[in-house]
Amino acid sequence: MWQVRLVVALGLCLVVASAVLAQQEKWYELNQKATELRQEGKYGEATRIAEQALDVAEKTFGPDSADVAYSLNGLALLYMRQEKYADAEALLKRSLAIWEKTRGPDDPGVATALSDLALLYMRQGKYAEAEPLLKRSLAIRENTRGPDDPAVAYCLKNLAALYTKTGKQEEASKLEERAQKIKSQSGSH
Repeated sequence: MWQVRLVVALGLCLVVASAVLAQQEKWYELNQKATELRQEGKYGEATRIAEQALDVAEKTFGPDSADVAYSLNGLALLYMRQEKYADAEALLKRSLAIWEKTRGPDDPGVATALSDLALLYMRQGKYAEAEPLLKRSLAIRENTRGPDDPAVAYCLKNLAALYTKTGKQEEASKLEERAQKIKSQSGSH
């Protein structure tokens, strides 16, 4: 009798596992489609697809998973493109909280969420709010990827742009120079 129960239990596990894998694949495909549409400048369509991806992620992985944080970030970037800043900010803050909770304060996902939130604040002229976020993002990138990684150069360029906007041209020039050195060493442009 116990063998029959074991076979039934294993069968149920396989059914559940295949359903989860199907949802994971659906989530991945929706994210890919949203990215393609965003790159084509079709923000409205991309937003609808990204909202679907978020819904699938929440139902499949749970509301506090890294996959949900990823979807939140992607949707927030689309909202930013459409100047829906309040919506974007709420999603980015939620994404940041999930990354910090699930992966810790020094995870690359945290760095991405910090950087995107800072860019949102820069678009709104909230430079004082953006600066500490960019500095923290830079520190995480330097610590996790090394000081000469292209992701560090990206952070440096964002911080330099902030300094340019706030009249700190000398600091901006130093950061731009360092970013350019990293880019030339890595062969990226």
